[in-house]
Amino acid sequence: MLTSLNEQKQQLRKQCNAIRTVVGEEIRLHASQAICAQLAAWEVFQTSDVILTYMPMSTEVDLRLLLTDFPGKRWLLPRIIPKEDHCMVFHPYDSDNLIQHPFGMDEPAPHLPQVSPGEIQLALVPGLAFDRCGWRLGYGGGYFDRFLKDFGGVSVGVVFQALLLDFLPHGEHDVPVQWLATEDGLIKIIGKD
Repeated sequence: MLTSLNEQKQQLRKQCNAIRTVVGEEIRLHASQAICAQLAAWEVFQTSDVILTYMPMSTEVDLRLLLTDFPGKRWLLPRIIPKEDHCMVFHPYDSDNLIQHPFGMDEPAPHLPQVSPGEIQLALVPGLAFDRCGWRLGYGGGYFDRFLKDFGGVSVGVVFQALLLDFLPHGEHDVPVQWLATEDGLIKIIGKD
């Protein structure tokens, strides 16, 4: 029997990774395109000038279509700094200045200028899974939870419909998002501004 929150999350990570793999590349591609279309049609996205996004790892929702379709937005990417209190810093997106992080995703080169998190209006948040209350299952580093704790903009969990779960275990340091974006539509989390 799983007793600790960490053990529960670790088991869920294995299950969710397996689901994303089984879904298959073609379905993930079509779902990613549908999620991009849902976000592009959303008024909050349309009126946001400074947007935090991410570079996908192999089976994550891929939002790069938004970067090419909306070049007038000020796109930011996180750079993970594991040795300094497990934090993220934010840099402008520059396709010529991406480096691969040991975790496997591309991130901004450290020489790019940093942008204050207070400038971010909309945060597109990746996750292995989300539940219908906005709780996120990440990869265990807590980077996005630390960011979301003090974030004053609109947060959107980006997830394949197959990984939108009814319930995820969460602890005191976890921070839910305000909205969810799946290929089936956008969902506002009740009670979240």
